[in-house]
Amino acid sequence: MKAMILVGNSGNRRTNGLQAARARLGLPPALVLDYIDLLQGRASLRSLVGRSRSTTDEPPLLRIDAPGEHFEVERELIALGASDSDHPDLSDIDDRWLKTEDQEPFQPVSSRTARSMKEIRGKLYHPSQWFRGYCRLLSLLEREAGQLWRAPCWMNAPEEIAAMFDKRHTHRVLSSAGLPVPRRLAAPEALPNYEALREVMDGERVRRLFVKLATGSGACGVIAYQVNPITGAESAVTTIGVENYASRPPLFYNVKKLVNYTEPRSIRQIVNWLLGHGAHVEQWIPKAAYRNRTFDIRQLAVSGRACHSIARASQTPITNLHLDSQRLSLEEAGVSDELRAVVRQCAERTSAAFPRSAVAGIDILLSSGSYRPYVLDVNPFGDLLYNCYYEGLDPYEWEMKIGST
Repeated sequence: MKAMILVGNSGNRRTNGLQAARARLGLPPALVLDYIDLLQGRASLRSLVGRSRSTTDEPPLLRIDAPGEHFEVERELIALGASDSDHPDLSDIDDRWLKTEDQEPFQPVSSRTARSMKEIRGKLYHPSQWFRGYCRLLSLLEREAGQLWRAPCWMNAPEEIAAMFDKRHTHRVLSSAGLPVPRRLAAPEALPNYEALREVMDGERVRRLFVKLATGSGACGVIAYQVNPITGAESAVTTIGVENYASRPPLFYNVKKLVNYTEPRSIRQIVNWLLGHGAHVEQWIPKAAYRNRTFDIRQLAVSGRACHSIARASQTPITNLHLDSQRLSLEEAGVSDELRAVVRQCAERTSAAFPRSAVAGIDILLSSGSYRPYVLDVNPFGDLLYNCYYEGLDPYEWEMKIGST
């Protein structure tokens, strides 16, 4: 039985779910390397290996899980992404996986300022600097594993986690592989602000599109944006809220419910913030419908094989489940056996575009009318699917069964 090291947050639902799955399968508990200990220099892969002789005989299975839902971790990642970062191992890491390495994060803060930040529930903290910090941490983990083992055994390689986390880079990878993806409006550098976005939209005669924070997740930083071609009236459906102040910068936050902005000044402010931090802007493709709702599909792929899947149905353009979308099986959503096979094949081709990653949650829409599949997103941490089974196993059990044999 292969030993496992999990980089994650102790006690959260992901870590607990994985450990419970290993216990049900008779596997030993994974050794947990906490993000906060790693970021604050109290632990490392090397120190964890020293605690368990079982991991020195052969490379353990290395799993990097999501760093979210932990404010101290978020704060430390923003500090690590600062230009004056004081991380002791910074000389051993670099920004080679950050595809905008020649650009400073939007509205950067110092590492000291980052560590002094107080938690405000829902606030969106410096996402571009956070992503730089996360890429640096992934680089550090990759280098340290390479020093410990001749051939580290990653579930998902750190480089590919960084690639999947950036929607701009994911789109390039999938496009190069010939996969069906919504058309990109323009290169990110051609869309520095709201005025440039509107100019390109007018030139391309595009009236409806999605503006997505390049490194956001869970609908955070997504706008379903449209302009009436006759009246010029604008609509921006999003989870982003804004509070403006007279003497300090505005506060952008995630309201965890959808709001429809129609006032141009508010839309301009939100769009400029998103484009500043890095955004992916793509064609709005109408989704297939189930009764009075449209839906898309989260299809999990493990070791290149499509397995667990759910449909997410909503009366809004954004279908994430935490926004009160309806969770359905593909059968319940009326997806035929033939279409399910199309979705699985699309997911497996998508998984093959990231050959060093064993796990990916792939979001696929079926277009209205033609039911043509399009890949919307690839999530390296997209396996948190409740009450979802494949061949009698939940996602973590299936991953451990495949990854531990």
